[in-house]
Amino acid sequence: MTHNFFAGPAILPQEVLAKASESVKNLTEMGLSILEISHRSEFFANVMTEAEAVCRRLLNVSDDYAVLFLTGGASSQFFMAPLNILPSGESAAYIDTGAWSTKAIKEAKHYGNIVEVGSSKDANYNYLPEIESDLSKYKYLHLTSNNTIFGTQYQEFPDVGTPLVCDMSSDIFSRPLDVSKFDIIYAGAQKNMGPAGTTLVIIKKSILGKVDRHIPTMLNYETHIAKGSSFNTPPVLPIYVSMLTMQWVERHGGVAAMKVRNEEKATLLYNEIDRNSLFKSAVSEPYRSKMNVTFLLNDESHMDGFLAACKDNAIVGIEGHRSVGGFRASIYNAMELSSVQHLVDVMKSFEAKNG
Repeated sequence: MTHNFFAGPAILPQEVLAKASESVKNLTEMGLSILEISHRSEFFANVMTEAEAVCRRLLNVSDDYAVLFLTGGASSQFFMAPLNILPSGESAAYIDTGAWSTKAIKEAKHYGNIVEVGSSKDANYNYLPEIESDLSKYKYLHLTSNNTIFGTQYQEFPDVGTPLVCDMSSDIFSRPLDVSKFDIIYAGAQKNMGPAGTTLVIIKKSILGKVDRHIPTMLNYETHIAKGSSFNTPPVLPIYVSMLTMQWVERHGGVAAMKVRNEEKATLLYNEIDRNSLFKSAVSEPYRSKMNVTFLLNDESHMDGFLAACKDNAIVGIEGHRSVGGFRASIYNAMELSSVQHLVDVMKSFEAKNG
């Protein structure tokens, strides 16, 4: 068995992979592959309907919000969000907590006055900056809920007197969420929802149609709402597998159960990092991610040895991002506790031999 700790494209539930594999070969309802069917077919229309419905059930999304399945990843939302909802001359607040928020800030500056109201760049993003209690003068506050590279995560979302726009690419469906706090939630599928190729956008409908700039048809949220995420040919397979993954979450107790599951895995791994004489966390305790656990060696000379031990024990995707170094264990919803325990056992064994 291979233990997959890659940050993305990331681990998927085995039963989802099995169902998706069958569907690539043959959809019993039609005698065709999921790769061959028309996006206008009744089968895929039902897939799109169920994908939206299960998303709404999992996150308790009201009819005030549209649920879209788009393309372009979270990176496309860095400009689509301000393009659609930030009127010229108005200001939006952004928090810089890593690579993805930095890119979001860069793109948003083309559409309005972007004010960086907090940053943890001074410490290589190993913490989350404090947020002012009143940001009501801004159109919205943009956050990245979980930082895959640096391993930080907001455990609670702030009330700051203005709506939130949030990139949740790597922790969507990992815990309960009060959607009413947000104007826009967006998430690339490939880290905790499905395969690469589709992007979930949950958007409050009443905020649209209020900017005076020209919005290209393909970049206008209202276009995609009107056409049910099918203005152009949608990414059929990624949406289908994302639907299967969301159904898997629902069958296994929903996001409340995922929260318990993820906390158990994170606690097990962080406890070992803190106990083990060879390792240390890359992030201080209040800010630690329950999705992407980043950790370092106290003695870098052990790097090759530990990576070799992981390889020998069928652990893949454990090497940290070049911005942080060390190691990164991505423990998304689909990761089993037994795989985290396996990593912990390898860490203990490595300490016994090298400590």
